Amino acid sequence: MTFLMKFCTAVVNTLCLPLHLMHALGMYEIYKRIFPICLYRISASYNKKMHDKKRDLFRSLSEFKPSGKLTLLEIGCGTGTNFEFYPPGCKVVCTDPNPHFEKYLKKSMDENGHLTYDRFVVASGEDMGSVEDESVDVVVCTLVLCSVNNIPQTLREAHRILRPVRWSLFFMEHVVADTSSWTYFFQHVLQPFWYYFGDGCDLTRATWKHLEAAGFSELKLRHIEAPFIFVIKPHITGYAVK
Repeated sequence: MTFLMKFCTAVVNTLCLPLHLMHALGMYEIYKRIFPICLYRISASYNKKMHDKKRDLFRSLSEFKPSGKLTLLEIGCGTGTNFEFYPPGCKVVCTDPNPHFEKYLKKSMDENGHLTYDRFVVASGEDMGSVEDESVDVVVCTLVLCSVNNIPQTLREAHRILRPVRWSLFFMEHVVADTSSWTYFFQHVLQPFWYYFGDGCDLTRATWKHLEAAGFSELKLRHIEAPFIFVIKPHITGYAVK
């Protein structure tokens, strides 16, 4: 299957030559303006299908608020589709490398009056230098580690900005499938096209391995099958404690 997979991937790569050229010429930046519109619609469908799993994941957030307001930073906040799951009174700091998401963030905050919107920082997950060390109680990333350029560096940044002693990183990510499956085969074959469709999204990442190696004191992680198109069915969800 390895030869067939490499051959098919090469074919798809060839078909994507116009996209590669657009990217090289800087024309792909136009899509970054359109992508928030697409993601806003896609995220509504994702939330509907994953509502119970997101609710279960974020249910324990209230336990991190013994007194005062919980300060939460979301990496790659996108259109703010996680806001409805955060506990009342939560102060939210949003980061995303795409500044064109801010319009949709404001809309999501208007629809979630139980939260306090602190600020929107235009920054990649690998470089959140404008966020102070040990300044937040919880970090959240959902469908983000598939598109950052450097997962270990992003996790180091999350570790840096979390307050000391048992503050956590919550995550929900799609991941690569088992190597013996046809899903694994098509994830690799379709990756050249998917990269552009998903604004840098990578279908072939074994993200759980990076979480296991990140040096958190505790990791609660489970693999699940999400109710989506087969190439993004494999998911991981859970939290890591500093």
